Amino acid sequence: MQPLFSTIGLHPRNSFPLWRDILRQQSLPIEAQRLDDTPFEGRLDIAEIGSILLTRIAQSSVRSEVTPELLRRLKKGDTLVVLFKLAGTLTVQQGERVTEQRAGDLVVIDHRPAILTTGPGSQSLFLELPRERLENLLGPARLYTALTIGADLGATTLVTTFFQDLIRVRRELTPDAADRMTAIGGDLIVASIAERLAQEVPQPLYGTVVVQRAKAYVETHLHEPGLDAPGLAGALGVSLRRLQELFHARGQHISDYIWQRRLETAARHLADPTCAPLAIGVLAHKCGFANQAHFARRFRACHGMTPREYRQAAVVGAP
Repeated sequence: MQPLFSTIGLHPRNSFPLWRDILRQQSLPIEAQRLDDTPFEGRLDIAEIGSILLTRIAQSSVRSEVTPELLRRLKKGDTLVVLFKLAGTLTVQQGERVTEQRAGDLVVIDHRPAILTTGPGSQSLFLELPRERLENLLGPARLYTALTIGADLGATTLVTTFFQDLIRVRRELTPDAADRMTAIGGDLIVASIAERLAQEVPQPLYGTVVVQRAKAYVETHLHEPGLDAPGLAGALGVSLRRLQELFHARGQHISDYIWQRRLETAARHLADPTCAPLAIGVLAHKCGFANQAHFARRFRACHGMTPREYRQAAVVGAP
């Protein structure tokens, strides 16, 4: 990652005041306070990959408060913060939840008033994702903000390793590849949150959480032609009949939802200038269609034009 600031070499009297200043310059909505009198150490590194900015913070024991005033000034309500705990401990207090994260855990923090307390030798990696994307798949943010998503979950370990590896190889990626990789990373984050939500949820929310988990699974396996309702139920550990009942209660059919998401994803790619070099057959395969003819039939039935016509219309309509 690219070093942005470090207290190494600074006079102990100046290190923490300068650290606070650099955090403000980075538009981080926190007011930081020291928790002990030991020499303060802090380091800030960043890495821009595709459309996301990854920030790594290493610091001594600090209490950081997210205040309403800071939130109003920075206007970040359209995103949610995803934080990976790499070392040390972090206590997050937001709303009615107070949870502790240790190395390997993941936590989502909303842009609402909160208190974050780091222990000695703390190191965290964080990024921001669109609120709309997470809430469309997982429901209201209040269900999972300040909720410890533990390292004991397979999906959490996978997504943490993925982003650390992505940082390591980022300079070898083309811009298109970087965008694709960060999109995959976002899907893995959604899968991790969904897996955590499945644990110990109140019974009234059970059906909602199962459907959210199903939709998150569909997003991460959309490219697989064999993805179907029985396979989805098996992956979630519920009966096919039960999963069908939960989708029907929400006015949907499982297979219809899978094809809808494939067609929506395909349309987005066709309208994306960065995907223009991709042959339509390749794009169809990436969206889970067995062959180009099948893709063309379903796409025309949905959009009233062929994939090629849709791509050409998007180019003409582009500013």
